[in-house]
Amino acid sequence: MERSLAELAAHVGGTVEGDGRLRIVGLASLEEAGPGELSFYGNPRYRKELGTTRASAVLLPPGEPVTRSDVAWVRVGSPHLAFARLLALFHPGPPPTPGVHPRAEVHPSARVDPSATVMAMAVVEADAVVGARAVLWPGSYLGEGAQLGEDCVLQPGAIVRERCVLGRRVVLQPGVVVGSDGFGFVFDPSGPAHVKVPQVGTVRIEDDVEVGAGSCIDRATTGETVIGSGTKIDNLVQIAHNVRVGPLSILCAQVGISGSTEIGTGVVLAGQVGIVGHVRVGDGARVAAQSGVPHDVPSGATFSGYPAVERALWLRQSAALKQLPELLREVRELRARVAALESRKDESAP
Repeated sequence: MERSLAELAAHVGGTVEGDGRLRIVGLASLEEAGPGELSFYGNPRYRKELGTTRASAVLLPPGEPVTRSDVAWVRVGSPHLAFARLLALFHPGPPPTPGVHPRAEVHPSARVDPSATVMAMAVVEADAVVGARAVLWPGSYLGEGAQLGEDCVLQPGAIVRERCVLGRRVVLQPGVVVGSDGFGFVFDPSGPAHVKVPQVGTVRIEDDVEVGAGSCIDRATTGETVIGSGTKIDNLVQIAHNVRVGPLSILCAQVGISGSTEIGTGVVLAGQVGIVGHVRVGDGARVAAQSGVPHDVPSGATFSGYPAVERALWLRQSAALKQLPELLREVRELRARVAALESRKDESAP
């Protein structure tokens, strides 16, 4: 694919500073880009790379000064967002071929839209529904009575168990499991034994959700586990039974959310955040990486640490922790001085 710089700028709502007739053949990072390629700059830590890049053109935010005349510039509100949209333009991927492969297993009672693609070794069980233009890659599985909306994609090894429902444009990366049993057991001392609580609920995933490789979303004990529209889930995330995740939230790698927790709208949980059960993380809250959340988090708050507290308090705690060795030394010295004073007092007593 080859496009003019002016055409690409128009596609992302940008303004060209330089030769708009320049032909762009690909996109790359500032370090890797060469002649004929377009890159982007939006973070001051890459200022050095901006000065040495071999790219023919660079997406740049408004007001950012430039010192090079050998590079064409495209001014755009969010260079990173524009770069993402141009990557999709340059790399649309091969279109799937509609139809059911002869080596796929589709139950006679399943309903598969004629425009959907069911590849070899994919399995669609009884009464399942596959919507228009949905794609099931080899090794994917759609359980009995489960539903896929329009333009859903189940990549290799993705599993949607019985009665779970996916909205439109949901993408499950390889190895995702939707509708695995929730971790529910009750201890019977007369056994002794851990008695399994039947997990008879479902999972409902709303529109425009993407779930990263190896992540698991457990079915509810009763009722639904819900993932709100537009939410993006990274690799290796565990979402337990009856959790509700609001729209437009971001769950980074290795996040773990315990049962019956509610995550609000637009929440960001950084890598390896752990959240106990039956708490609420309010709308727009942010939780820093490796934090442990044992209680509710207010809307709009930023929490850090283990256990997680408001970030301002965590910063003070972290600063105090660095002084701990010196504080311990001073305490030992003060104890020694107090002991010496007490000894002298005892010696002088009549």
